[in-house]
Amino acid sequence: MKEHQLPIRRACQIVKLSRAAFYRTPQGPMERDRDVVEALLRVVEEHPRWGFWKCYDRLRLLGHRWNHKRVYRVYCELRLNVPRRAKRKVPHRLRQPLAAPAVLNGTWALDFMHDALYGGRRFRTLNVLDEGNRQGLGIDIGTSIPSARVVRLMERLIEVYGRPAAVRVDNGPELTAQAFVDWCAQQDIELRYIQPGKPDQNAYIERFNRSYREEVLSAYVFESLEQVRALTDEWLQTYNEERPHDSLGRVPPLTFMPRPNRPVESGYRVST
Repeated sequence: MKEHQLPIRRACQIVKLSRAAFYRTPQGPMERDRDVVEALLRVVEEHPRWGFWKCYDRLRLLGHRWNHKRVYRVYCELRLNVPRRAKRKVPHRLRQPLAAPAVLNGTWALDFMHDALYGGRRFRTLNVLDEGNRQGLGIDIGTSIPSARVVRLMERLIEVYGRPAAVRVDNGPELTAQAFVDWCAQQDIELRYIQPGKPDQNAYIERFNRSYREEVLSAYVFESLEQVRALTDEWLQTYNEERPHDSLGRVPPLTFMPRPNRPVESGYRVST
């Protein structure tokens, strides 16, 4: 207006625009529907599998009286009408302190690893560690290790070493399966889940996994699972009885804290 030396009132009269419209900051459609957007996103976040009408009915039950046409327009602008894959949610986990217990069988740590044979066949390993003395208790090896097999391995280890007070695990499907959760409850074993995406909260077994990876899995080319099992048995015995451990005063786990019970079968790998 200063360019043409016209007062704002006169300029608005010329273009037939109210002064209120001149001073008001224009709002986009999403800005005008901010309340609808926020309420709709909250419902979708809580119930990602619901379609439009369930979301709309839920908004009505929450006391919102917006017209369904307005809600559907916002629903489409947010691209919620596009088929979407809902990510599986992990229950909220509290951070558990990683304090090494001063006794054996205080806390066992479990974790999975993956590798492949020379021919491309994939296999998995389930590693079990006693955090008290960092002893590798057992490594189960197979192409598939479901929750039932995890339970069998744990039962065999308990026969050999005794029952732990707690187990520290991540949020993998085998370790969050109801069969494993129920078994731990029956055995009076506390389940300590680490937070998703925080492997450092299970640092003891992650360090064990690194040693196993570098000294066995990445050091050899395997043609069969039996070769993997044989070398794993040999390495696990060396790890527990001969290999110096920096955090244990540079002595092996069984020298740092001897364990009265020892596997009576060949090696340390407990078969299931």
